[in-house]
Amino acid sequence: MTTPPLGRFGIWTGVLDGVPLGEAREVVAELDEQGWGSLWFGEAYGREAMTAAQAWLGASRRMAIGTGIASIYARDAVSTAAAARTLEAAYPGRFVLGLGVSHAPLVERMRGHSYGRPVTAMREFLDALDRAPAAVPGEQSLPPVVLAALGPRMLGLARDRTAGAHPYLVTPEYTAGARAELGAGPLLVVEQAAVVDPDADGDEWRRRAHDHLNIYTGLPNYRGSWVRQGFSDDDFVRGGSDRLKAALVTHGLETTVARAHEHLDAGADTVLIQVLGPAVAVPPRSDWAALAHALL
Repeated sequence: MTTPPLGRFGIWTGVLDGVPLGEAREVVAELDEQGWGSLWFGEAYGREAMTAAQAWLGASRRMAIGTGIASIYARDAVSTAAAARTLEAAYPGRFVLGLGVSHAPLVERMRGHSYGRPVTAMREFLDALDRAPAAVPGEQSLPPVVLAALGPRMLGLARDRTAGAHPYLVTPEYTAGARAELGAGPLLVVEQAAVVDPDADGDEWRRRAHDHLNIYTGLPNYRGSWVRQGFSDDDFVRGGSDRLKAALVTHGLETTVARAHEHLDAGADTVLIQVLGPAVAVPPRSDWAALAHALL
């Protein structure tokens, strides 16, 4: 298992699920040409994570592709290991398997599974992943695994059992605490949401931040994480208080660049910028290009 060279800055996006496959592949190739170290995406209502990873790996030449995250309830550990080993063999050193426990509404209402205790469920999945047979010649190696870790127990599991952690919707102060929990060795790949559109005034930034946080403010896993980060119930109105918005979604190119470096200074190995465009299904191509020019 060789950890891909992720670089200091990458892109996190959910927008690819909103466009046809051919256009999405063109977008991925464009991001690759811009020089981003890695591209990460989630798994909820859109494409299945492992087939999407194969499509994005095939559409790019050099940047790493990471699942941020692949739900452990979407496929069993044997299937996950088999798919991950095939991707590692096909694109050596370019794939990172990010795993997470997702959220009870998605797991129970949409998938029809029982949502277990997060750390216990993840530990058992990692045990099964370790036991999964590697029967295909030339496909024995798993790619690096990182965990969607928010709380201290999941960070500890990421430290002890995997290559590192991939926290989402966190502040630089959280990043510093996560680095202390992980120690010096494991990867720490953090996500940072941003509105960098030069035409987005304060009201437009607030609208995009509200739309982005609207679902997350209703999910207990994130609310618990934000309490540990110093926020309170007053901040958890749907879409988030202005205080929560300002902490989690930057406004403007210069502020975004500065926040990304704050995460690096706090101990992140890689910062993934999630650019919020005017609509969730429209790739913010000009914003990505401007951000690449500023950061890369």
